Amino acid sequence: MSIDRRSFLSLAAGLAATGLRPVSPVHAATVAAPLRRNIPGTTEALPVVGMGTADTFNVGTGADERKPLAEVMGLLLQTEGSVIDTAPSYGSAEAVTGDLLRAANARSRVFLATKISARSGAPAQAQWARSLADLQVDKIDLLQIHNLIDWQANLRWLRELKEQGRIRYLGITHYRDDAHEALEKIVRSERVDFVQINYSVAERNAERTLLPLCEARGVAVLVNRPFQDGRLFRVVKDRPLPPWAGDIDCGSWGQLFLKFIVSHPAVTVAIPATSKPRNMADNLGAGLGRMPDPGQRERIAALLR
Repeated sequence: MSIDRRSFLSLAAGLAATGLRPVSPVHAATVAAPLRRNIPGTTEALPVVGMGTADTFNVGTGADERKPLAEVMGLLLQTEGSVIDTAPSYGSAEAVTGDLLRAANARSRVFLATKISARSGAPAQAQWARSLADLQVDKIDLLQIHNLIDWQANLRWLRELKEQGRIRYLGITHYRDDAHEALEKIVRSERVDFVQINYSVAERNAERTLLPLCEARGVAVLVNRPFQDGRLFRVVKDRPLPPWAGDIDCGSWGQLFLKFIVSHPAVTVAIPATSKPRNMADNLGAGLGRMPDPGQRERIAALLR
């Protein structure tokens, strides 16, 4: 189920209510469905804007803590198949994610990804069991080796889980530029379904080799830290959005930054994390409307120089 015209207009109205510029009504008919990208080698298409849970979903059980997260989840669930990325190292994020998905009866409506961040063997297996319990599932769409921890042995084990049907896809992750060379070597020598990396308008190292390599090898790419943990917003604080942002249906700096990322042909999904419904609605708006061409992407990048 893609977001329909009624849902789009509701989202646009919500953006307007928060003071954000929604996508131009002139283009409403053409942006009713968010951009999707196929997982390479498959016919399965994912919305290009998903959600991470690092820090933001690490909360307790109190209603006041969880209410905004339930609203964030509700916005994400308006689009079928959106990616939710979490990890056992994110504190209570897996358990909170599991509770919210159960409350919404929505497990089948999301593409659920988590990670292994333990040494291979008994530690990794115990962590995996806890993740399944916390997420309240018996199968994960994507299981990733977090920050390349014991990656060779863990990759062999993930392949076994995939053969057993307990996961659908497997991947590797990191969040720093200095890990890209190691990721490149793995993509060249091993078969992985997904790579999760850092990439943003001000952190473009992945463009040199890793993104083209993933595209050539048929590897899906998830992008973490799309706002560099908020640094990009601090850079443009008090600066007006350039008027030409409307040419690519951007109503905020966040949408401009996200469209720079998801318009790269090798990127499958960006996974910004937020605990604020207003920000979630804004992030989802980046999946709608016109996307920047190569020249417009460089124009966006020039704003941060």
